[in-house]
Amino acid sequence: MVFSSLTFLYGFLPLVIISYFICKNRVYRNSVLLAFSILFYSWGEPKLISLMLLASLVAYISGLLMDKYEKEDNKKLKKWIFIISVVLLTANLFVFKYLNFAADNVGALFGVDFNLKKIVLPIGISFYTFQILSYVIDLYLGKVKVQKNWFYLTLYVTFFPQLIAGPIVRYETVEEEIRERRESVEEFSHGLERFIRGLAKKVIIANNVAIIPTIVYAGAAQTYGSAMYWLAALGYALQIYFDFSGYSDMAIGLGRMFGFHFLENFNYPYIAKSVTDFWRRWHISLSSWFRDYIYIPLGGNRVKKARFVFNILVVWCLTGFWHGAEWNFIIWGLYYGLLLLGEKLLWGKYLEKLPKVIRWAYSMFFVLIGWVIFNMTDVNAIGRAFKVMFGFMPTDIAGVIAADTDILLSLIYVPLGIICMLPWKDKVKLPDNVVVKAGVMVLHIALLAVSVIYTISSSYNPFIYFRF
Repeated sequence: MVFSSLTFLYGFLPLVIISYFICKNRVYRNSVLLAFSILFYSWGEPKLISLMLLASLVAYISGLLMDKYEKEDNKKLKKWIFIISVVLLTANLFVFKYLNFAADNVGALFGVDFNLKKIVLPIGISFYTFQILSYVIDLYLGKVKVQKNWFYLTLYVTFFPQLIAGPIVRYETVEEEIRERRESVEEFSHGLERFIRGLAKKVIIANNVAIIPTIVYAGAAQTYGSAMYWLAALGYALQIYFDFSGYSDMAIGLGRMFGFHFLENFNYPYIAKSVTDFWRRWHISLSSWFRDYIYIPLGGNRVKKARFVFNILVVWCLTGFWHGAEWNFIIWGLYYGLLLLGEKLLWGKYLEKLPKVIRWAYSMFFVLIGWVIFNMTDVNAIGRAFKVMFGFMPTDIAGVIAADTDILLSLIYVPLGIICMLPWKDKVKLPDNVVVKAGVMVLHIALLAVSVIYTISSSYNPFIYFRF
């Protein structure tokens, strides 16, 4: 089930809201959220819900044991429990997401056929595994208190707004709100407005600009030429941003409707003036997770230069691999690792002296190149795409139109996406009065109506990050 589906909008969401708010007791309200969250995940993968519940049980039991041995001042046993729980959780992720990839590549290298069955990738396994790991690690480090109620910990893991595609919510963010939070009409209203804006991002912009790279990459290179390949790269950049940031907006809005406050996951990444700046703004919950749990424990930048280079490359190799068991993701991660090293060690100080527009153009050039790598799992296809992009191949306009006229309509949404990716909304200060509030409410109602119309009429409606 996806947030932009009619099943969710007209069935699931109204039911969970009604069921939640007719309950006055906090325990009952949490029970409603847990039950609907399990239903939400089971809707698409009923057989694999047990895998997620088992993972949360591992975290729960290991948490109780670590707390027990901490009180007994038995640090050795506490450490072993921590290591075992981390190994079990990461092994679970490895088996279901990376085992086939590892077997295929090891087999190809040594000429061995392991004859493994294709393992189905559970939806959202990377997201909920990282959330569980953050609880276990923070508990071991003493940053959070042990959760002695398994249902509360399971609610944290399974909570449907952020379950499938993030943002990666750390336990410390919602630790108190699971037990004590305040819902209000104002909070619900703000959450609903945020959800509507996210829905509009997804179904109005992301779904329509997605047509451009889909058509171009499926067609003949000699027809589309260099210009359309660059346009396809731009189209995919807009698609993945409005798709994923739209989902994050919906997740944050839904959480706020029920009294939870998730941290922001995007901060206008396409206005970045460097690649480093871009990654401070893009998928903040993931980059901060790798920073806090991998990069800093490795020594961060407080080490010798050679070790610093090693730390960066390891973190970005893992960041790429987190997205999928394909070589293009590893290449994509290392690509950004090398760019970040370049900015930190070589040309960063010179870049800062350039005019802002040049720094922005530099950033977006490398970001677009990165999205081409990210988009194509076939490494040979990536090479062909770059050959067309940098080969100055002419574009056959008549051939483009004749091949698929849908691309003409989708081009309309490119300037709309460019306008909406800019932070103009944050710079507009509206008066705080009844008339303005009423106008904002009417605008959001209209936006919701348009979004529903697009949802009904569109045959394309997946979320890119579901596959991660």
